[in-house]
Amino acid sequence: MPRRPDDLIRGTVEVGTVQTMYHRLVQVIDHPHSSAADVGKVIAEDPGLTARLLRIVNSPIYGFPSRIDTVTQAISIVGMTQLRDLAVGTSFMKLFSNVPSHLVDMGSFWRHSIACGLAARQLAAQRREANVERFFVAGLLHDIGRPIIFMRAPLEAAAALLEANRTGQLLYQLEQKMLGFHHGAVGSTLLERWRLPGGLVEAVAWHHTPRLSSKHPLETAVVHVADVIANGLGLGSSGEHLVPLFDPAAWDLLDLSPSVLPGLFRQVEQQFNAAVDAIMGQEH
Repeated sequence: MPRRPDDLIRGTVEVGTVQTMYHRLVQVIDHPHSSAADVGKVIAEDPGLTARLLRIVNSPIYGFPSRIDTVTQAISIVGMTQLRDLAVGTSFMKLFSNVPSHLVDMGSFWRHSIACGLAARQLAAQRREANVERFFVAGLLHDIGRPIIFMRAPLEAAAALLEANRTGQLLYQLEQKMLGFHHGAVGSTLLERWRLPGGLVEAVAWHHTPRLSSKHPLETAVVHVADVIANGLGLGSSGEHLVPLFDPAAWDLLDLSPSVLPGLFRQVEQQFNAAVDAIMGQEH
């Protein structure tokens, strides 16, 4: 039985293009003389990614009045950092093709992840946060540790799923009981190893227990609330069939009126199918 999240991560996920692309994009964006065209050249090396990003920026998520035909044009409208985050976040979807289908439907898994990302983006927009895409990506990747558990600890994963269905306990609590850690620890260990941003790492680590977030409590609180919303709306499933426990302190930290929620629910539901089509393409 694995003893630490590192035991699951080692040799599990082909780092390949996602990590390499992220750090190349950071290098280009941070260069004082970089242009949108320079960033576009890096993204254009992956035709599938290019097509996916153009589908996303032309979807109702953004609602731009005219069609955007090139990555350079998308960068000039959406922003370099924002498109970098979208590029990296959506590229993770190619990494988990070997997850046992009897444990989880990965199409449903990514639909839940997209719904969480949309809810996180809407919550951040209500707060008028800069770069709402980083919240979308944090929501998109919040459960990224779960398919790794399904791949590398299938016996424990199956036992946890059975126990959750039998007893009505939350799946992440049973992961903790059977493995000594849950999917938040696995996902954050992976992202930390790849040197992705600290706010993303903490949001993934503590999205079930946001009070434990020390350096990036806002990102973590947003993803926590967004996960509850996505589960409550029943949009996809990462294997968890119950609505996770809600921490009122996370909502208080967002400093939003409850009156924003009905409109936010409608926005997520209205954008959901278009977002799934744009991000998953033919994969769902």
